[in-house]
Amino acid sequence: MLKGSANPQELETPVQKTPIALLIATLGLVATLVGTGVHRAEAAIGAGFVDNFDTFDTGRWYKADGYSNGSMFNAGWRADHVWFNGGVMGINLDTESCPGGCSGKPYAAGELRTTDLYTYGRFEARLKAVKNPGTVTSFFTYTGPSDGQPWDEIDVEILGKNTTQLQTNYFTGGVGGHETVINLGFDASADYHSYAFEWWNGGTINWFVDGRLVHQETGSRGPLPTHPQRLMMNLWPGIGVDGWLQPFTYPGTKLTAFYDRVQYTRY
Repeated sequence: MLKGSANPQELETPVQKTPIALLIATLGLVATLVGTGVHRAEAAIGAGFVDNFDTFDTGRWYKADGYSNGSMFNAGWRADHVWFNGGVMGINLDTESCPGGCSGKPYAAGELRTTDLYTYGRFEARLKAVKNPGTVTSFFTYTGPSDGQPWDEIDVEILGKNTTQLQTNYFTGGVGGHETVINLGFDASADYHSYAFEWWNGGTINWFVDGRLVHQETGSRGPLPTHPQRLMMNLWPGIGVDGWLQPFTYPGTKLTAFYDRVQYTRY
């Protein structure tokens, strides 16, 4: 039972990816991040911060460029597809070619990552998601072999097939399958809203929407993450996971996810 939510059973619907889709996610993401060789385990453990995206803070962030995150991602990353303007960070998805070919992917998109790793605390972003079947707008933490650690991850994902819902998930030692769908009561593509999760050392992850607790994990479905992680945001179209995301069709003009604030408070 959630603490602080009027009726959590009306909000939560556990979902499971197919075993094949989950295997693709596991093998593709881990193999690619290991192979990038970028910003490896020498990263520091970061302190708390608030970033209103007035500028691109190169001490805090770096942009993925010239590769892809694996089989289920049908786009490669271009650094220029992450942009900063007027207090907003935007991530574009379009049909431009990528430096080095981006693993032969037909679409280009963006991913922003922190240079530091972060431990237990509250992670929060104000964002406006993309509405288009086959896409994922994300805000999450991740670590893995590229950081000299097991794969741990905590997810906030808005699927473009239904932007009135939020999907939460977590991975511990590469084991996921903890997806839960939350009914938001609004369209996440229509305006900015705040999405947050609190990751507690005591063995709890709490997810919030506009300050309201909407989901809690206590480890009852599997151990929770324990390793420091990078904070990341991306936008991407899927391939081979139509049962999860629905098929992606490019609408003929670029798609953009918008973020106007990110905050981390260390506990």
